[in-house]
Amino acid sequence: MTHFEKILVANRGEIAIRVMRACRELDIDTVAIYSTVDSDALHVKYADEAFLVGEAPPAKSYLNMERIIDIAQKSGAEAIHPGYGFLAENYRFAKLCQEEDVVFIGPSWKTIKAMGSKVEAKRMMREARVPVLPGTEGGIGNLDDACEVAARIGYPVIVKASAGGGGIGMHIVHDEDHLKAAIEAGQRIAQSAFGDATVFIEKYLEKPRHIEFQVLADEHGNIVHLYDRECSIQRRHQKLVEEAPCPIMTPELRERMAASAIAVARASDYTNAGTVEFLYSDGDYYFMEMNTRLQVEHTVTELITGRDIVKKQIAVAAGESIPFDQEDVTIRGHAIECRVNAENPLNNFTADPGKILRYRSPGGPGIRVDSGIHMGYSIPPTYDSMIAKLCAWGADRSEAIARMRRAISEYIIIGVKTTLPLHHAIMHNPHFVEGDTHTHFLEEEHVSKTLARYVREEEARMQTLAASLRQGKQIAAITGAVTLYIRGQQEK
Repeated sequence: MTHFEKILVANRGEIAIRVMRACRELDIDTVAIYSTVDSDALHVKYADEAFLVGEAPPAKSYLNMERIIDIAQKSGAEAIHPGYGFLAENYRFAKLCQEEDVVFIGPSWKTIKAMGSKVEAKRMMREARVPVLPGTEGGIGNLDDACEVAARIGYPVIVKASAGGGGIGMHIVHDEDHLKAAIEAGQRIAQSAFGDATVFIEKYLEKPRHIEFQVLADEHGNIVHLYDRECSIQRRHQKLVEEAPCPIMTPELRERMAASAIAVARASDYTNAGTVEFLYSDGDYYFMEMNTRLQVEHTVTELITGRDIVKKQIAVAAGESIPFDQEDVTIRGHAIECRVNAENPLNNFTADPGKILRYRSPGGPGIRVDSGIHMGYSIPPTYDSMIAKLCAWGADRSEAIARMRRAISEYIIIGVKTTLPLHHAIMHNPHFVEGDTHTHFLEEEHVSKTLARYVREEEARMQTLAASLRQGKQIAAITGAVTLYIRGQQEK
C-alpha cells in the first residue's frame, strides 16, 4: 500500500499505540521515543524499536525536535507521525522534517503556519466566503480600536490569542470597563505560552454548539469529508465527550457546512487529515479554526464510516490518492467517545496522577477502548492526564448511549480519581439524551447537581471492588498454603 518501511511515532500514550496499530496492519515497522519517566510505558513495549529521547520535561523530550530527527535518521525511519499535541501542529518541526528529508505525516509546514494563526486563518476564510464570527480583522492595535469593534458587534465579546489553543489566553468580556484588562492579560499569557502576543476580539456566543467536520485531502487535488462530529461538552475549552454524527444535523445544514469545510481545506492548500471546527447557534454557523492534525476524537468518525483515518494519513503522506469518492462515504449508526482522564471532576478537574492499582477495561458489542496504560503503571504528572478513550457504537444514538452506560459500569480503575463518574452522570442526563447540549453544558445546574451523587456512588463501587480484590488475594494465599501443606503430607 505504501513505500514506507519504518515510521517513527513522535508521541506517547494511547495515540502512539493507535498509530503503531495502523502501521502493524500495513506491515510497517515502528520506532517509539520515550522520556525517562516513560521507560515502562505501553507504547515503548508495543513498538518494534524504542529510543530514549530525553528527560521528563517535554522541552527536553517530546518537544526536542533535533533529537527526534536524529533518532529517525539513525533508526532508518523514512517518516514521522506526530500524533496530536506536542509537535503535531508545530510548523518549524514539519519544516525541519522536510529539510532533513524525513516525511512529515501531516500537511505542509506552510499550511500549518497559516492555519496556526487564528488571525491569518480568519482572513483566508473571509476571502473564501466561509462564515466567520464578527470581530477585529487582525490583531488588536490599540485599545480605542478594540473598544470601537466591541461596541459595534455588541457585548459579550471574547479576547483570543492568535497563536493559541486549548482555551489558553481566552477572556470573556461583558462590558467596556473590563476590556483593557482582558486584552493586557491575554497578551501576557499569549506571549508566555506561544511566543506571540497577538490577540484579537470576536463576538462571544453564549451557548453555541461545537460542530466539526473531518476532511481528507491528497496531493492530487482530491478532497473529501467524513461527515460531522459534535464536541460541545467541554471543560476549560477542552473536549470531554464527542459523538458522530451531530444529533441535530439536518441534510440541508450538513450540505452547507460540509461545503464550507471543503472550501477551508482548498483555500489553505491542505493535504492529509484535518478537522474544520465551527460554532453553531440559532441556525447559523461560523468558522472557528482548523486543526491541522489527527484529532483525539477521530475514533467516532472511524466507527460510523468504517474508514481508518490513520491508514489514510500514511497513504496520503506516501503520495497516494484517496481511494474513494465523496459518494462512497456513508454514515452507519452512531458513535460516542468519552475521554477518561485521571482527574477529580469535583475539584475543578484537578489532575490526579498516580499508580494504577487495578485496571480492567470494558468490552462487548460496539465497544472500543484506546488506552496507553496497564495495571501497575504510574501516570506521571508531567503530561496530559488521559487514561483512555472509551468509545461506543450503536445502530442509532439510543443504542450508543445504552452501550456507553454499560461500558462505564464495567470499567474498573483503582488507584486514581477519574472522570468516569462524570461520564456516568452525562449519559443519564435527560438533556444529553435529548441531544440538547452546548459548550457550557457542564456549568448547568442539572449536571452539577447530580454529579456529586454519581461520584460518591463510583467511589463506593471502587472501594467495594478493592475490598473484594484484597479478600480474593487473601483467599488465594490461604488456598496456596493449604495446597502446599497437602502436597507435603502426600510426599511424606
